[in-house]
Amino acid sequence: MEGWALLAMCKHLEAVSRGDIKRLLINVPPGSMKSLLCNVFWPAWEWSALDRGGLRYLAFSYSSDLTERDNEKLAHLMNSTEFKEMYGKRVWLSSDGIKKPSNNKRGWKLASSSGGVGTGERGDRILYDDPHNVRDGESKAVTQSTVRFFRESMSDRLNDLLASAIVVIMQRVSDGDVSACILDNELPYVHLCIPAEYEPHRHCTTYVNGKQFWTDPRTEEGEPYWPERFPPAAMEELRRVKGAYAWASQYQQRPEIRGGAIFKRDDWQDWAEPNWPKFSYIMASLDPAFTAKQVNDPSALTIWGCWSHEGEDCAMLIHAWRKWLPLHGPDIDRAGDETDDDYRERCRSSWGLVETVAEDCRRFKCAKLLIENKASGHDVSTEMYRLHTGRCTYEFVDPKGLDKHARAVRVQPEFSNGQIWARTRRKYAAMVIDEMAVFRGTGQDAFDDLVDSATQAIWWLRNHGFLKRRSEKIRERCREAEKYGPEKVLYEC
Repeated sequence: MEGWALLAMCKHLEAVSRGDIKRLLINVPPGSMKSLLCNVFWPAWEWSALDRGGLRYLAFSYSSDLTERDNEKLAHLMNSTEFKEMYGKRVWLSSDGIKKPSNNKRGWKLASSSGGVGTGERGDRILYDDPHNVRDGESKAVTQSTVRFFRESMSDRLNDLLASAIVVIMQRVSDGDVSACILDNELPYVHLCIPAEYEPHRHCTTYVNGKQFWTDPRTEEGEPYWPERFPPAAMEELRRVKGAYAWASQYQQRPEIRGGAIFKRDDWQDWAEPNWPKFSYIMASLDPAFTAKQVNDPSALTIWGCWSHEGEDCAMLIHAWRKWLPLHGPDIDRAGDETDDDYRERCRSSWGLVETVAEDCRRFKCAKLLIENKASGHDVSTEMYRLHTGRCTYEFVDPKGLDKHARAVRVQPEFSNGQIWARTRRKYAAMVIDEMAVFRGTGQDAFDDLVDSATQAIWWLRNHGFLKRRSEKIRERCREAEKYGPEKVLYEC
């Protein structure tokens, strides 16, 4: 079934055949035809259509059963009537054993597994297809052994260290897998990364010989990568079945620590009631970065409601978004008979950052808007005050030299204490929870805007008495009693 993702993989493999790419890493979701493409069609195409029958391939996977399966498919293809009619006079199989099929021009393809290659075997192409078994993805020992094989053993199995090529194609399974080894160590690989759903902040563009070679054609957040083969409704059902952890790793190609890094997924309390609780205070928190260019950081807003639940002070995430917006949208005239609601609905798609934030603060009746104290924040505050004064009060929040990791760690106790709630199945909440689960604060996080907004809000609520722990309240009452002594009766009876 045709799809641009399939063509993107073909284009990069053709660049390997031309010698333009010597090291290629491809990360794609399961079911993307990667094994057929790399281990069956591509070798047969190079042997036949390119008339390079002398090429030798070493194929590795986490199990030799997979590489032998693909060798069997290669033999079926080359022995088919259609293939023989097209290329049968040029190249044919002289041996079609599943372990090492070979052709009449001394080319062959050896099926092996991680750690299983025999001493002395070298190839013009090393194909590492699915180095990790998903089942063992969380085994530190197995993962480290696989990465060690990739770095120390597999890499010197090339015929020509300058001209021969290595292709690694896989779904991500953990934050320490072979892909992580390549990316974290900045090994000289061209990286083609295609998440199942488009994330603008992780837009993939590849470069070959210093020039742009390919770029992800998607522009809308959440846009599917192969709707012809994986319709959105089917992918949504798959997301629910797989769960957040497997979806983030295998389908979005951004693995996380099981349960989360600093912020654990299970620490979020799920509000399943149909109605919101009666909030005593509602506030918004903005991390501003106004620009319409998606290559730059987006702006992020979270809105929180505070209430007391079973004697514990709690905060509920009730709204959130991450958007690339200019400071202002265009002025749009109101129609003569148009209501306020109709006018806002008509203009919403063209709003800038100021209009969007002001409307959300109005809609959720926010008493306070926190704005991170940076240059873009001052511009937003000035415009909010000028055009939307009286809606809520604004306050700048200065991180005071703390890095993102420190700001996250200082509010983590509120999560582990069960004070942070959300309707976790809502799309806006899942977006925040997903981003916070993979956040590590190392400076290399792909996205952290919602994290900044959320941690800013929770720290402010904590410091202003909205998120006291039950134990704190008890201690305060005890200190009051010690200070003033027991209450005395006013009149003797």
